[in-house]
Amino acid sequence: MPVVVVESPAKAKTINKYLGDDYTVLASYGHVRDLPPKDGSVDPDNEFEMLWEVASDSKKHMKAIADALKNDNALILATDPDREGEAISWHLQEALTKRKSIKKDTVVKRVTFNAITKTAVTEAMQNARQVDMPLVEAYLARRALDYLVGFNLSPVLWRKLPGAKSAGRVQSVCLRLITEREMEIEAFRAREYWSVKAVLASPRGQEYEARLVNLAGKKLEKYDLENQTQAEMAQQAITSRDLKIQSVEAKPASRNPSAPFMTSTLQQEASRKFGMGARQCMSSAQRLYEAGYITYMRTDGIDMAPEAVQNARDAIKDRYGAEYVPGQPRMYKNKAKNAQEAHECIRPTDMARDAASLKITDDDQRKLYDLIWKRTLACQMEGARLERTTVEIGSDDGQVVLRSTGQVVLFDGFLRVYEEGRDDDVVDDDDKRLPQLSEGESADKRTVTPEQHFTQPPPRYTEATLVKRMEELGIGRPSTYASIVTTIQDREYVRKDRNRLIPEDKGRLVIAFLENYFRKYVGYNFTAGLEEELDDVSAGDRNYKDVLGRFWQDFSAAIAETSELRITDVLEKINEVLEPHLFPPLEDGGDPRLCPNCGLGRLSMRTARSGGAFIGCSNYPECRYTRPFGPPDPEAEASAIPPEGKLLGEDHGDEIRIFKGRFGPYVQRGAITEENKKPPRQSIPKDWTPEELELDRAVMLLSLPRELGPHPEDGIMVWANIGRYGPYLKHAESTSDRGGTNANLESIDEVWTVGMNRAVQLLAEKVASRGGRGAAAKPLHELGEHPDEGGPVNVMKGKYGPYVKWGKVNATIPKGTEPENVTMDMAVQLIAEKAPKKKTTRKKAAPKKKAAKKSA
Repeated sequence: MPVVVVESPAKAKTINKYLGDDYTVLASYGHVRDLPPKDGSVDPDNEFEMLWEVASDSKKHMKAIADALKNDNALILATDPDREGEAISWHLQEALTKRKSIKKDTVVKRVTFNAITKTAVTEAMQNARQVDMPLVEAYLARRALDYLVGFNLSPVLWRKLPGAKSAGRVQSVCLRLITEREMEIEAFRAREYWSVKAVLASPRGQEYEARLVNLAGKKLEKYDLENQTQAEMAQQAITSRDLKIQSVEAKPASRNPSAPFMTSTLQQEASRKFGMGARQCMSSAQRLYEAGYITYMRTDGIDMAPEAVQNARDAIKDRYGAEYVPGQPRMYKNKAKNAQEAHECIRPTDMARDAASLKITDDDQRKLYDLIWKRTLACQMEGARLERTTVEIGSDDGQVVLRSTGQVVLFDGFLRVYEEGRDDDVVDDDDKRLPQLSEGESADKRTVTPEQHFTQPPPRYTEATLVKRMEELGIGRPSTYASIVTTIQDREYVRKDRNRLIPEDKGRLVIAFLENYFRKYVGYNFTAGLEEELDDVSAGDRNYKDVLGRFWQDFSAAIAETSELRITDVLEKINEVLEPHLFPPLEDGGDPRLCPNCGLGRLSMRTARSGGAFIGCSNYPECRYTRPFGPPDPEAEASAIPPEGKLLGEDHGDEIRIFKGRFGPYVQRGAITEENKKPPRQSIPKDWTPEELELDRAVMLLSLPRELGPHPEDGIMVWANIGRYGPYLKHAESTSDRGGTNANLESIDEVWTVGMNRAVQLLAEKVASRGGRGAAAKPLHELGEHPDEGGPVNVMKGKYGPYVKWGKVNATIPKGTEPENVTMDMAVQLIAEKAPKKKTTRKKAAPKKKAAKKSA
């Protein structure tokens, strides 16, 4: 039986169903080889030779494939139909050849199918080919580039920018997009403007809205009404005049459906409609593909196979009627160059089956299939026919003109099934319905209202809009979008808040560094140009080693130039770059970098060990002024804890202050002096806001640990305290004693209120719970002493089933054998089978111990 290899067991199961018992279908479980994560895996001095290694968890899968090839000397590589899939097939062929499982007479074929259906799989088997080496070489070039950038640039970041984690060829460009958008938002200054809205009524009493568009014979531009006074004057101009309908113009309009899904548009729409992240979307799509429900989900293509178009048209006719089927099929052409090796769009494999008929149990998969099914049907449906109406209402003297717009859907067409989502909410006046209005009739004024507006900053990226922007710039490819967006979040360079991507401090620092010292390599045009070169490689029009050679020549020189950089120089350069963000001009014209605490030092950005950053004074340690990374916040600084501590008051002649410490805020009694180098301190609980802490609470904290008294049973002291993990009781000789018994308290307030009776009860419960957990388990069946070695032999109840226990040997009882039926002879045999492994280990360990004693 020929051996067929696919990536996943789910896919193997589906394909096996179609191929039957004449084939052995196995899964590789993804990539079987990768570059070891160490220096030298790609050798630029040896024609970019790449050192591949079979992953430890892939060895058993490789062995299963190799064992299957012993029985049949034919191998069919049926991995995914894209660059990654071609690479996996190549890796399998290379690795199996290396271990001599593929011999000179072994027949090796490559098949691809865009959908896992019986027709597609059968047809693919009849059109086998060899592994596409240009496609593999494009993968090799991409993998080598990513390795060379990551393994050469990341160490530069670690050395020059403490806390930075990594840089990547595409991930850093993606991060740049997010940080630049954030800086646009911070630099944005809102502009005020006004509009005037009127609610009017027709002679029949039907109300509709209109907006002022002309005032004093002049067309009103967006910012013409700059303030409330001007808006109120415009309002008065309307209210003091009679209005009538000057014109009613109705124009036919149409709307056509969007193209079917490709990877990027599917991710965008899943984000808009369901809030799905790119990784979540692709994971669900992968499961649908492996189950045979949709075509391959990593594609730049939007064209559909002719038979799929016809099936969609038939399904539309059956469900909605012939009037929803256009006269000619809609054809969609790929816009992208070398569109992921000309794959079809993402569509259902059976147009007649909706999500309900498939009975998909997973919620994400069901929603995603429904989305794909609706979009695919809609793309082949008749367009929507609309009527757009524009009504102009004005005064006889021409001083004011208002406009009202609306539309009527004459035929819903594709809108009956599906309408594409929007990235940001946009109010569209055209969507309103208008009453029947006629030219010359009066317009009765019900209300006239001035409305204040402010210009809005550009919105932060969502995963959907980020993918869309990357696609527009030609950065990355469908198969990489999800992993890139996920990586920058995993690296803590970016966080997601209410579906919006916000750069963290360390992300901004990394981009500031890269834009200064590696500007070319985070450039949008450079990255897009490199992607085009890789596409040329996959098309066979360019040599991949030439691409790598040109890149490495310049990149290695840029790396070498950073060898002499000092961290202080790098930080000062970043200070200059981020100065408009960190130190914006002051209203009084003063120096924004002058320390507000000491008035002598200069403020600059410093990196923290945690990888974040903060603003500190150059006059450290004399001045300990700090503030969070970012622009100054006057309100936050007013309530903040200053470097010299925040004075709460006095208690028994001692100053009580709050300080910001390395491990968090704390309260302190008295000042540090030569006589008192370690004044009493106590950490402030996480649930308490340090800026709001008052004197009485601080004094209570400093009174800890609280002594409850000696335990009535043994006379050893009992204490109440707040520790690293919250409030607790301690029963020990002293609070610093590591022994004794600790028991948690429910709330911080209990530290000062708990009595001895309650403390004794909680400590007893803790001791009892420990005893229960550590007590020896009772045997299910006692067999007696081991006949040869001695020692009790018992049948025990285990987490994974019953077992025989003798000393330190635990031997599992075979399935189907009841514990009560285990005899001593059976137990001794099970122990003997298990025990030699333990003995062998002991024998090996013994000589090492003897040798150690001799050397000592």
